[in-house]
Amino acid sequence: MSLFLITFFLIYGSAHAYALLKAKSALGFGWGTVGILAPALVALTCAPLIIYFLGKHGMEGAARAVSWVGYTWMGLLFFFLWTNLAVDAVNLVLRLAGAISGKGASAYLLAGKGRFFALVALCLALGAYSFFEARDIGIERVTIRTDKLPASTPRVRIAQISDVHLGLIVRNAKAEKIAELIRSVDPDILVSTGDLVDAEINHLEGLAEIFGKIRPRLGKFAVTGNHEFYAGIDQALQFTRRAGFSVLRGETVQVGESLRIAGVDDTVGAALGAVPGRREAEILAGDPGTMFTILLKHRPRVADGSRGLFDLQLSGHTHNGQIFPFRYLVGRPYPNLSGLFPLGGSFLYTSRGTGTWGPPMRFFSPPIVTVIDIERAPRKEGGHS
Repeated sequence: MSLFLITFFLIYGSAHAYALLKAKSALGFGWGTVGILAPALVALTCAPLIIYFLGKHGMEGAARAVSWVGYTWMGLLFFFLWTNLAVDAVNLVLRLAGAISGKGASAYLLAGKGRFFALVALCLALGAYSFFEARDIGIERVTIRTDKLPASTPRVRIAQISDVHLGLIVRNAKAEKIAELIRSVDPDILVSTGDLVDAEINHLEGLAEIFGKIRPRLGKFAVTGNHEFYAGIDQALQFTRRAGFSVLRGETVQVGESLRIAGVDDTVGAALGAVPGRREAEILAGDPGTMFTILLKHRPRVADGSRGLFDLQLSGHTHNGQIFPFRYLVGRPYPNLSGLFPLGGSFLYTSRGTGTWGPPMRFFSPPIVTVIDIERAPRKEGGHS
């Protein structure tokens, strides 16, 4: 088992233990009840592994049912965890204040059965709101001005999707809504910056065809994310190509007269030995001053050797944390968490994602299709809005 999985299950298992002890303390039940509840909580902790096992053995209906139960529970548990930790922090401050003042703080402590049920109700309300926020896909618009477009091309419009995670939970209805939004903005180019499919890629009938019907005049391009490799890179690539995308795996293509688009595999592929050997700087080699260069790269990290070799990097992966306040954890390894970031002559744009991973919820991080308008500006003038 990988270090990531060991860490994940240690943290996730600890969250279940914390919730169980909170319930025991508030409701006053004994260890016998704990023994009755523990197997169910162990099963919920192991839900991702159960889903994987069911999917691998062709039990798609069961896998989908367990996905909805297990991942919805995961989202609710996240809410329960951080709201209780916040209350614990308040209680600690009250205790310290009482100890310093000598007056005691027991009358002000947020504790007991009432607090427990109030927080459970709050978590259910937050979960319900987050479920609907995840379904409300919006459009985010970005404008880049450049002198690299010829007079014959005043604007090139790109629609970006990222982290859709088509699989057991994100299905046809969500795909149709995404496709409708893409068509409504009439892009010249459509790009997918990774994780178009999820690890549970089973039987995605009709989904590729939904995206296959979108035919921008300058084409559709995609790169792999980490989940393409988790899903099985061969079937993930087959699905993406069937959806009409040209998958760029360490290569650059010219698009129209004035654009070139480069794409690289996600770094997780290197560990699996499934990545073409060319370095990013080699892929971007050439005169960066002649054409507007777009780099598609799943993770929003800028390689030192690539600086100055592209004009715009489009990325995703972070989901902007997906469920607040996890953006603060995700922001540590990925400080360019969401939005447009100037790099001194070029830009990095990080999408907060179009779908969901795990819990079918988003909280203070609504999903988006991004519209990037690359507009012609007079020579020696550049910027963005």
